[in-house]
Amino acid sequence: MTRDEYQQSLADLSTDVLDMADLVAGRLDRALTALETVDEDAARDVATADDEVDRRYLDLEATCIQLFARQQPVASDLRFVASSFKILTDLERVGDLAVNLARYTLAADRARFEEVDLSAIGDLAREMLDDAMTAYRTDDAALCREVAERDDDLDTLCQRASERIVRDLIEREVDDGDTWAVEELMDDVSRLLLIVRDLERVGDHAVNIAARTLYMVESDPTLV
Repeated sequence: MTRDEYQQSLADLSTDVLDMADLVAGRLDRALTALETVDEDAARDVATADDEVDRRYLDLEATCIQLFARQQPVASDLRFVASSFKILTDLERVGDLAVNLARYTLAADRARFEEVDLSAIGDLAREMLDDAMTAYRTDDAALCREVAERDDDLDTLCQRASERIVRDLIEREVDDGDTWAVEELMDDVSRLLLIVRDLERVGDHAVNIAARTLYMVESDPTLV
């Protein structure tokens, strides 16, 4: 492979990572919309369409391995390939979380906890993911650090939502003799707490992407 061909391979990898990010973000957007509107058709589409993300991930993983094995990149090229490899893993996991959210939508009774604002949490997590990928595309170290700073805001929103869910559970009156009603309520509470947890994890993966991008740009993954 000539030097020009090698540089084109690196450029193609960057484009492919960004394309996978767009695919995953689209899945996440659809899952969040389904969650907010209780759109079961959209939720089913997301829940059953994970194979495309997995295939894309495995193909690009193989590309990274080939670049490591055949070209033995050094210095900045090595950091770029290594960071891209790790970012692909985070994107694949965000895709898995989108599937989780879709499945929760199909199972949970959102009408029971309408006062819990999941949309604000989802919007912030989604924005963090978008900005993390923008930082990757533009080599923006400052934006990497901004993504990490917003993780505290996301954690706060998630903590408040979880506390609200538990408090409402404690205050809610349920006939102890109605075993089915009690179990149904507990299932809904558990699923809602899992939704909050998975939205928080989307933000965690966005921070991971920011850290890996910062390593690529500055050879140091320290965000703070």
